[in-house]
Order: sequence, then structure tokens, then C-alpha cells
Amino acid sequence: MAQFDFETGVKDCLKNLEAPLSKGPVPRWQRKERERLSRGKPFSPLRTNTRGLRASNSESSTPGNKSKTANKTSKKTPQKSPKKFGLTTPRGDRFIPNRQLTDWEWSHFQVIQGIEGTDSNCEMELEANPEYGAIIAENLGCNPSNSKILRFKSSAPLTKEGHQNTLRVLYCQSKPTAPKAKSVRHIPQAEDRILDAPELLNDFYLNLLDWGSMNRLALALGGALFLWNPITDDTEHLIQMNGEDFISSVRWIGQGNILAVGNSRGHVQLWDVDRSCCVRVMEGHAARVGSLAWNAYTLSSGSRSGAIHQHDVRVAAHHIGSLVSHTQEVCGLQWSPDGKLLASGGNDNVLNIWDQSQTGIPLHNITHHQAAVKAVAWCPWQASVLASGGGTADRHIRFWNGNTGSCLSSVDTNSQVSAILWSKEYRELISGHGFSQNQLTIWKYPAMTRVKELTGHTSRILQMTMSPDGQYVATAAADETLRLWKCFATQQKTKKSLGMGTAKGGTSLMSCMKVR
Repeated sequence: MAQFDFETGVKDCLKNLEAPLSKGPVPRWQRKERERLSRGKPFSPLRTNTRGLRASNSESSTPGNKSKTANKTSKKTPQKSPKKFGLTTPRGDRFIPNRQLTDWEWSHFQVIQGIEGTDSNCEMELEANPEYGAIIAENLGCNPSNSKILRFKSSAPLTKEGHQNTLRVLYCQSKPTAPKAKSVRHIPQAEDRILDAPELLNDFYLNLLDWGSMNRLALALGGALFLWNPITDDTEHLIQMNGEDFISSVRWIGQGNILAVGNSRGHVQLWDVDRSCCVRVMEGHAARVGSLAWNAYTLSSGSRSGAIHQHDVRVAAHHIGSLVSHTQEVCGLQWSPDGKLLASGGNDNVLNIWDQSQTGIPLHNITHHQAAVKAVAWCPWQASVLASGGGTADRHIRFWNGNTGSCLSSVDTNSQVSAILWSKEYRELISGHGFSQNQLTIWKYPAMTRVKELTGHTSRILQMTMSPDGQYVATAAADETLRLWKCFATQQKTKKSLGMGTAKGGTSLMSCMKVR
């Protein structure tokens, strides 16, 4: 008997499931009809009734009438084609702008400017002083007259500042699709020269290449240092270190024939290249010296310990101060053109700006980068503007006001940034990159639109330097090649060319270097 009772109970449950629902969510067509009727006018704010979404089919208005109307259904029937004016969208489309992204301040200013009889002191001031207006537009990084007021689509959400994702680089293997600036000059896509550089250390944190004012290029290959003259094509083997010691940094003095050389033993040597002799050895660092920077006769050296030493090369007691703030290796070091500020980047993802007074405390401690900051470069025509580039986990080029420490702008390059150079002739900058394209990118400043991308290296670019006349850029990469690019050819006939490729002698940087 118990078995028959169980089967009877199951049949009763199935009958209840097949019965029409008396309570439940409102059908979609009925919910849409109620929303349409609740709107009074088109383009009015959307009113959402959350209680109506959970209401039953009964439409009782008071609790007392609930029992009387429980078994009655609504007599209203939905329209087959609802009126179009009742359908609105809270977002923008090609005809309706997005109110959240509309520039109301600029719109209001334009309306006020259009009223007859209204004078604009700002416009009169800019017309009277066009140089001032150009400086304002350059620092703002945009032209307000060409900016858009209405926005017809939503922008993508931005990544939170400080967000780290080690897999982001995997989604950046394709070439970037950012807008390119129009360029009236011809920039050769191919290299001007390719030289072999065997035993070039594949170390991102070292600075092994520099081009001096006397038009001689210094390159460190392991424990050896070579000098190359691009006009005569002569090569000189200047230094050869013993054992496992190697050269970790090189930097020419601003004007002259003195070359500063840092090595793995923590020493800084000063070489007179005309006499091919070492004139001084300065000790004091506890680890290798990976970065050097000159400020007149003051030499700054950054080591793997994170300390920066200041040396006055004119006196016997050369050590005049130490700057200690970085917790890891100092891989980027650069003085501003006016010699007042020193920028230092480290493997601790920190960018420090130091004052010339050398108080021991950085003027600004910037922690926006998410990877090592090796690429640091001051703008030659704006002494207070600093550009910095981050490593693989950051991939951004950021611009800073050296006096205030504020960020002026930033751009995502989609690859590791190893070096940055400025071109005063064209008001542009060029950056060297690593994975995945290993390219050189020329940017138009301050809009930061891509002018040209130069590819050729098969591995990441490690070093980059510019010729004294500003026309050529030399790059050294992990593929053990040194390549020369004519990126900023001058239009003036008065400037002399470097004479690349005019020499009749050998074309090697050392005995085993050959032009490909």
C-alpha cells in the first residue's frame, strides 16, 4: 500500500507543476508596456519600478481589494507595435551624445564667446602674444580649438593605477594601432649601417654606449672598450679588463675628450682618449657602477647598491656627497640642461628628482611606474620637462614637471622602454623598445602621435645614443649588433654631415666587426 501512496503523491505533484502559474514575474511584454505608459514624454529620465518587476498579474491598488481581484486578469491587451517615441536609451548613439562625457565647460565657454559684444581678455592676450599662446598649447598637450565637445560613445574603463599583471605583455604582440602624425620629411626605414658587436652584455640595467661631442662613439663589449670614429672609420681598442671583470657604464664629458668608465669592481675611471691613458681612478662604491652623468665638472655615478655618489673631478678629495634613496640598482641617471636637477631611475620602480643643493633627500619621489625606470631624458628646450620610461611590466612613457613633480601626460607604448632621446630640431622624441617588436618609435611631442616605427633588431634594444649634430641615432641590442639610423636629417645646408659611409678604409668596429 505504501508504494501506491507514493505513486499517487508523485502524480499530484506533477499536476501542480503543469498547472498555470498564479504568482511569478510579470511577462516581458507586460513589463515593457508598463514602462512605456509610465513615461510621459520622450527623452525623459528612465523611471524604474523595482516593485513592479516582482508584482503578480493582479493590479489591486489597495490591500482591501486584494481578495476581490485575485482571480481576475487584466483586460488590457498589449499593442502590436508600440510607439517609437517611447523607446529611449540612457547611452549615446550617433545622434544622441553621451551626457557624462560631454565637455560642458568648453561648451559653455564657446557659447559665451559667440555672444555679440562680448570681449575675451584671454583671446586678446593670446593674439597680442602668440609665443605665449604657443607655450600654453604645448604644455597643455592639445589644441582646445580642435577638441570635441560632444561624445557619441562611451570610453573604455581605465586600468587602476598600480595594477600589475605579468601576462599583459602576451596581448601586445601585434603592432600598435595608435594614430600616426603626418610627416613631411622622409625617414629611411632601413638602417644606415649595421656593425657586429660581439660579447655585448645582455643586461638591461647597464649603460654601455655613448656618443661624445668630439664625434667618437664609445661601446663596451664585455671587459673591452672600443672607440669608433664615423668619419674616418677608425677603431681604437682603449681598455681591456682582466679576468671576469667587465665594464658596466660609459659617459663622455659634455665638451672635451674625457671619458668616464664604470666597472664591475665599483670603480670609476677617467680616461684621456687623445693620449689613451687613464688619468684618475675614483673608488667608493660597494657594487658595480651601472650609470653615469656629467654636470660640468661634477660626475654622478649610480651603483647596484642604490647609492649615487657625486664626484668633483678637479680636486683631490673627489667625493663631495652621496644621494641615498633607491633600494635597488640605479640604472638611469641624467642631469637637466640647466644643471639644476638630477633625475635618477632605479630597479625599485622609483623615479627620483634631486636638487643641485644635494640635501640628501630627493626633491620628488615618484612611484607611478610599475617596472624598472632606466629611460630618463630631459627636454632640451624645456629644462623642467622630464620624460621617463618603464620596463616590461609598465611599458609607459610619462612626462613630468621637474619643479613640481606633477605628471603632465603619459602614453602606453605596448612594450618595454629601454631608452629615450629628444630631437630639438623637430620637437620630437625617439624611444627604444624590447619585446615584441624591438622597434624604434619616433613620437611627435606633445601630442605623442607616432611619426615612424623603425624595425630591424631581432632582439630587445639595450642602449641608444644620438650623434652630436642630432641627425643620427645609434642603437645596441641583445642581438649583438650596432645599428645607425638617420632619423632626424636636417634641412639646413649649412650643417655638415657626419660622412657616414664615405670612408675608404675598413668598416669594422673591432677586428671582427663587419658591415652587413
